[in-house]
Amino acid sequence: MPQLHTRSRQLQQRAEKLLPGGVDSPVRAFRAVGGEPPFVTHAEGAYLFDADGNRYLDFFGSWGPMILGHAFPPVVEAIQQAAARGASFGASTAAEADLAELVTQCFPSVEKLRFVSSGTEACMSAIRLARGFTGRNFIIKFEGCYHGHSDAMLVKAGSGVATLGIPGSAGVPAETAQHTLALPFNDLAAVEAAFAAYPGAIACIIVEPVVGNAGTIQPAAGYLEGLRALTKEHGALLILDEVMTGFRLSLGGAQQLYGVTPDLTTLGKIIGGGLPCGAFGGRADVMDFLAPLGPVYQAGTLSGNPLAMAAGIATLRELIAKKGTIYPALEKTTAAIADGVARIARQAGVPLTVNRVGSMFTWFFTSNPVTDFTSAATSDTEAFGRFHRSMMESGIWLPPSQFEAAFVSMAHGQAEVDLALAAAQKAFAG
Repeated sequence: MPQLHTRSRQLQQRAEKLLPGGVDSPVRAFRAVGGEPPFVTHAEGAYLFDADGNRYLDFFGSWGPMILGHAFPPVVEAIQQAAARGASFGASTAAEADLAELVTQCFPSVEKLRFVSSGTEACMSAIRLARGFTGRNFIIKFEGCYHGHSDAMLVKAGSGVATLGIPGSAGVPAETAQHTLALPFNDLAAVEAAFAAYPGAIACIIVEPVVGNAGTIQPAAGYLEGLRALTKEHGALLILDEVMTGFRLSLGGAQQLYGVTPDLTTLGKIIGGGLPCGAFGGRADVMDFLAPLGPVYQAGTLSGNPLAMAAGIATLRELIAKKGTIYPALEKTTAAIADGVARIARQAGVPLTVNRVGSMFTWFFTSNPVTDFTSAATSDTEAFGRFHRSMMESGIWLPPSQFEAAFVSMAHGQAEVDLALAAAQKAFAG
């Protein structure tokens, strides 16, 4: 049972004097759920530890990348060895191609790729590349999908934008966003109408194949296949944003799970093994439009950082070597947690819908099926906040937003299932 957060409160007050809101990412402030955000000192396996000596069972895993658990020894060792050789060179290293080979081995649609330092950069660069390749300006995204905080992508975005209840962001000129068409997720008719309204003008569709930044929302049967068919018909590119789903839903991501081949893929989180790293890649003819081969410019001083490459290589090697046991185990454990809590909620008469794909899930506090952002927004966010605070009091750390996916790692086992269910029983009894 977590104790008082005296030290964390002091650290928060100090941070607020130096950082806007005391945080470097808005959701960390706990504004959407109430309560005080603990300050983490270290993590191990499935657990986080705060400055007051409390231990928490972690169900957000640094927002997805910690699929093997925190401080996984082979990853730690790889980072330490790389750091001893130098933290950054600004020059090419063999590790970049080493990690690229592992990515292309798992994602056959990715013939060539380029590393960046974040998912935001990956999506921003992929969209620029799609525009440069097609010579078109308009892009289609979907309401509640979050593709990073670049200006054009903050139109009806998910993640922190949804959490804070704002439609976009101040500081984004209308001229910047005017070529972004934001459509309802899981609605093919809306996509068909957009192509009809802007003939020959749409460069690409970018989509989270399983939405994770409005909470977990699955694609309807045939939806991703429909997007693939429409982009081919109209000469646009299909970009699957697998920053969250890549290597998590299966070794080959959502595109392997659903059998859909995109033109471009964006990746992040897991490929950095917990360090800042992203990538975008796909068809070789499209990727060759990038400088120095082509006219589309993209660069990054810290792209391919040797520490991130080392962590990513160690992580992917583990996933590849043990894919036959890792993914079934994740499926079993996640189902036990997600469905178990949903069952307890039903027994307590609490309206709750659970959406789960592989090892990512969301408990939506609504009785409605959640198929898009509009239905997700019917959730009772105050009820979620109460649930979140109760779970925190029982030592269970959930994503501090109704509109963020939760994640399970290989470090979660039966003991962690039991802890989660016991905490939920107490939360719903209250």
